Amino acid sequence: MAEKKESLLGGFKAFLMRGNVIDLAVAVVIGAAFTNIVNSVVKGIINPVVGAFGTKDLESYSSCIKDSCAVVNGEVQGIQIQWGLVLSAVLSFLITAAVVYFLMVLPMAKILAKRAAHEKAKEGVEEVMEISELEVLKEIRDHLVAQRGPATGTGSGTGTGTGSGSGGGTGTHPTS
Repeated sequence: MAEKKESLLGGFKAFLMRGNVIDLAVAVVIGAAFTNIVNSVVKGIINPVVGAFGTKDLESYSSCIKDSCAVVNGEVQGIQIQWGLVLSAVLSFLITAAVVYFLMVLPMAKILAKRAAHEKAKEGVEEVMEISELEVLKEIRDHLVAQRGPATGTGSGTGTGTGSGSGGGTGTHPTS
């Protein structure tokens, strides 16, 4: 039982120590801080710009479905749809998505594309080197065969034998 408990804790520790879990935790913290920045931009810049054309606060835009939406004793009468809140949230999302795309996704995609092109070029060079190396070896083989002269006769190429001779003499070769 103690061994199973230890393996559970060991597995949990291994899970926590994997790189992607740490990266995810950092992303959540940065995302939370970034959300505050985006909300401030929407409330501090976009809402006042929209307010120049209508009400001061984008989130206060609403429509009534039933009755006149009059405020009586601090309570709204009728059914009120607050579409300004939805519009503000959509704008916050679009700003966040644009910043993430243009400042993180797009540059990372370019970096990865450059890296892939570099790896492909490197692979192509290695392949050319292998081919040229093979061609050089074939040329050497052909040159050696040409130096020896054409092989005549037939046979299996196996056998034993001894030979003796001395160089420097004159004589005739049976093929000359």
